[in-house]
Amino acid sequence: MARALHQDQPIYRAGEPLETARAVMLMLHGRGASAQDILSLTQELPREGFCFLAPQAANATWYPFRFMEPMEKNEPWLSSALNLVDAIVQRVRDANFSNEKIFLLGFSQGACLATEYAARHAQKYGGIVGLSGGLIGPDGTPRDYQGSFDGTPVFLGCSDVDFHIPKERVMETRDVFARMGADVTMRLYPNMEHTVNRDELEFVAGMMKR
Repeated sequence: MARALHQDQPIYRAGEPLETARAVMLMLHGRGASAQDILSLTQELPREGFCFLAPQAANATWYPFRFMEPMEKNEPWLSSALNLVDAIVQRVRDANFSNEKIFLLGFSQGACLATEYAARHAQKYGGIVGLSGGLIGPDGTPRDYQGSFDGTPVFLGCSDVDFHIPKERVMETRDVFARMGADVTMRLYPNMEHTVNRDELEFVAGMMKR
């Protein structure tokens, strides 16, 4: 059942076709949004050589409750969402992309999903971007993830007063990823709304160009 919730949803593309691209960015939208919404960010990012893939969540939400609720409360939706991300990553690998050519980016609920997936599948990625999000689960969740990011660049950006994402969770995510060998940059923006800003996009563009 966990497989079926999100598995049959469409996956949208921007940028270059997978067959001719040199790198791939998997983009995960927020709650109540769409794959097209998150793909609109590509207008502000380098597109040459990149294939952008954005799956659509069933009913526009990856899981029904807050990301800081007990994980079992968000099942089976959470497992379905993680399985979908993994299936897309495997599809990209099967198209002969190394892990270092794969980027993960998410906003809000999608950022929570992206960071949680990456932590559970730690390896050297091209980059990991969490925009207004952090690791999933209540305070005190054991973060005994296995593996190493081996210097993967990670960017975490969020408001310091985000109603949905406590800054403490962004800081915890930073610490967990750094402990697992990632090269983490975290920026907390004073009094910013729950959105994506220019500084974040410029930083991500720099990651992609490298």
